[in-house]
Amino acid sequence: MIFETLSLKNFRSYSKETFTFSPDITVIIGENTAGKSNLIEALFLLATGKSFKAEKDTQMIQFGNQAGRVIGEIESHGEKEKLEVALADGGLGARTYSKRFFVNGVARRRVDFVGIMPALLFVPSDLDIIVSSPSQRRGFLDTVLEMTGRQYRIATTAYDKALRHRNALLDLARETGMRSQEQFEYWDHLLIENGSYITKMREELISYFNKEEKPLLPFMATYDKSVVSKERLEQYRGAEAGSGVTLVGPHRDDFFIDIKDELGVQKNVKHYGSRGQQRLVVLQLKLLQLAYIEKLLGESPLLLLDDIFSELDTKHIRDVLHVITKQQTIITTTHKEFLAENLPKDTILIELEKKDEQ
Repeated sequence: MIFETLSLKNFRSYSKETFTFSPDITVIIGENTAGKSNLIEALFLLATGKSFKAEKDTQMIQFGNQAGRVIGEIESHGEKEKLEVALADGGLGARTYSKRFFVNGVARRRVDFVGIMPALLFVPSDLDIIVSSPSQRRGFLDTVLEMTGRQYRIATTAYDKALRHRNALLDLARETGMRSQEQFEYWDHLLIENGSYITKMREELISYFNKEEKPLLPFMATYDKSVVSKERLEQYRGAEAGSGVTLVGPHRDDFFIDIKDELGVQKNVKHYGSRGQQRLVVLQLKLLQLAYIEKLLGESPLLLLDDIFSELDTKHIRDVLHVITKQQTIITTTHKEFLAENLPKDTILIELEKKDEQ
């Protein structure tokens, strides 16, 4: 799969622009307010159907407009395809869509849109995955599993819906002191069925991480799973009555990483590793994500590197640059000097002028 062109209309800081990309490496250069991350966000939107930084879809629409559009053209297996995400803001209280997906002009559900253009994103905040909240580590797993499996996308959508409804019932029961078990049975069933599948796939991914070679820094990952079952829901029934939320299930999962110290003793890298070791583990995890996507889909994903070189030392930059020559890569950076001098000669450079960032 090769990503060829990106067209933006009323998206973030872009009114109407089109960009063409190299099949190998494209470098986007500009100051911090030039709109580099907005381009990466648009590409990530085409790959995953969602933003990596917007809390609401309408935040991606350029200020002062009610609609925006992101269009990407790719070549896959000799065929041209046009992917499109339409954004709309109908105003406060309006009943209208905020986001729609199209492939070659035909409307698709997100579950059928994601995965057509596989992409792996690496942003500076990813370097804190090890020390950040469990939700960020769950998101790290989900991004790859959603991209490589339609059934996983279906399961997470159904699980999230069941969780919202079940939490609403728990909150109502806490306020009224009355609980109807019949109302819970339907959502409990959906929660258990889809939660079990999510747990199974996350467990397989963690197992893959552990089995593969890790040349940057060997480690062992442990999946701290929160199993959801009838027995566990019953076990936590009293606690849930007091809290008003569901206390078990993959929405409470986590994982942790152990590395060996100089004596060969396994220690949690979050608590005992140096900052350099933590970053090496994250780099290794990203490379494993990349290999997992290639294994499942049979093709290399588009690699998106958003201004990470300003956060890495020279050795780590070399580690990343060694990998990017193996698949199509789009890099953003504030300074050319962060990059190696021997980039392929067909590398495309896109220099952005400073603009008001949205």
